[in-house]
Amino acid sequence: MAKHGKTYSGSAFFFLAFIMMIMFSFTAEAAVKKYQFDVQMKNISRLCHAKPIVTVNGMFPGPTIYAREGDTVLINVTNHAQYNMSIHWHGLKQFRNGWADGPAYVTQCPIQTGNSYTYAFNVTGQRGTLWWHAHILWLRATVYGAIVLMPKEGTPYPFPQPSQEVNLVLGEWWNTDVEELVNQGNKLGLPPNMSDAHTINGKPGPLFPCSEKHTFVTEVEQGKSYLLRIVNAALNDELFFALAGHNFTVVEIDAVYVKPFTTQAILIAPGQTTNVLVQADRIPGRYFMAARPFQDVPIPVDNKTATAIFQYKGIPNTVLPTMPQLPASNDSSFALSYNAKLKSLNSPQFPANVPLSVDRHLFYTIGLGLNPCATCLNGTRMTASLNNITFVMPKIGLLQAHYFNTKGVFKTDFPDRPVTPFNYTGAPLTANLRTSLTPIPRLSKIAYNSTVELVLQDTNLLSVESHPFHLHGYNFFVVGTGVGNFDLAKDPAKYNLVDPPERNTVGVPTGGWTAIRFRADNPGVWFMHCHLELHTGWGLKVAFVVEDGKGPNQSVLPPPKDLPPC
Repeated sequence: MAKHGKTYSGSAFFFLAFIMMIMFSFTAEAAVKKYQFDVQMKNISRLCHAKPIVTVNGMFPGPTIYAREGDTVLINVTNHAQYNMSIHWHGLKQFRNGWADGPAYVTQCPIQTGNSYTYAFNVTGQRGTLWWHAHILWLRATVYGAIVLMPKEGTPYPFPQPSQEVNLVLGEWWNTDVEELVNQGNKLGLPPNMSDAHTINGKPGPLFPCSEKHTFVTEVEQGKSYLLRIVNAALNDELFFALAGHNFTVVEIDAVYVKPFTTQAILIAPGQTTNVLVQADRIPGRYFMAARPFQDVPIPVDNKTATAIFQYKGIPNTVLPTMPQLPASNDSSFALSYNAKLKSLNSPQFPANVPLSVDRHLFYTIGLGLNPCATCLNGTRMTASLNNITFVMPKIGLLQAHYFNTKGVFKTDFPDRPVTPFNYTGAPLTANLRTSLTPIPRLSKIAYNSTVELVLQDTNLLSVESHPFHLHGYNFFVVGTGVGNFDLAKDPAKYNLVDPPERNTVGVPTGGWTAIRFRADNPGVWFMHCHLELHTGWGLKVAFVVEDGKGPNQSVLPPPKDLPPC
């Protein structure tokens, strides 16, 4: 075969064809997905109230990111709003690449008004539903959206292929300006007002005023199956979610497949995602999907029910939808039994690589507190702490300080366990509620590739409460959970080390504990915090400095040239 004056033998031709095939298959599988995110103000109306909110591309919720396992994703964020902005790609591991993780003053300084930053990352070894959100102030009240990671081309789901997929992002709505509310609360030293409604895809549904246009509807056909990709983007509420007349088959949590099980309702904490299969096999009609808070302690929440409609094809809009039976808002037994059903697939294709031995044992108590505040209403300010330490945010990015070895930005002396043990979940403690506040944040240093067990223990300081904790840069295995005080002598014997659920956000039960394990194989500075925005703002957070390893692919990558300055 002659080409450009050269002749190829048959074997050389086949070799060339083979190389071209590999290159084609690589480019076909590993695409580069580019997105432009314009952060801008837009007037939005809900519940008969119009107000300007911060949006991405004028959308509420923002656009969905679609990619495949193996793809490279480039998202250029341009900030046209008056607030500084940073965006977190929640659940993406960002291997060696904390620069793309997004929490303000942890892995980057925020994007100033009028500036841009491109988040560049690879989707490696992950597929499923994740999400993205603002990670500064309370701006994730309106700045959020879904991430859908499809398996590699030709790779099927480990469950029956659905006829269609539907994204359902659960959120909250305030009639007034959220940032003003928070600033007012901080000045008074009190929690800001709770939200006025919950939303499904930005819409509260017809149980609220002025919601005729603000109801999400998905049309279905009888006999077909649907995959619902559900995200809890609410700021401060764990939510029950159900569909009238239909069961859910849970197949995935936090972008990790699970052993399928059937349930009438799911429980989903802020930061978590859950994929469920639904069969449209009921009498054709209109059925409400509904979300309502789970709160098993007497703390005020917006207890109204957000709804969307699951509508069979051909059914007129005049038919009244039926309402699902949601668990009672304080049904902690449902919450505990539901979470106990979550188990990893642990199949040859999707193994559960649970660390069986532990190099580093950590025990963190979760507490609320009151610190003196001369300008506050009661002379005190609400705070929150881990091991009685209220985390103080720095003024420059912790990852930069770590990478460039900048002195004086943080210490690595965060205690592995509380300095003073006590009866954590006994009678409510209302005396000596001061927490430790140091001007320099205290971090925990972890050796590269070491295995870590962290027990998160709720306490009855002021009140017990459930807390969803999110670890950046990692998935972890939830090996144990229980009510009351963690018992080192008895509880580890009950751990599930075979097929525990693997996730990035876990609920610590009210007045109880949760044990997680992970291997520290992703170097960098990684945030861990309560995903209730109220508690994060009060200091319920810490960061891990995972040291570099000795190998060529075991150190933090250099920062990008357009990393926002402080």
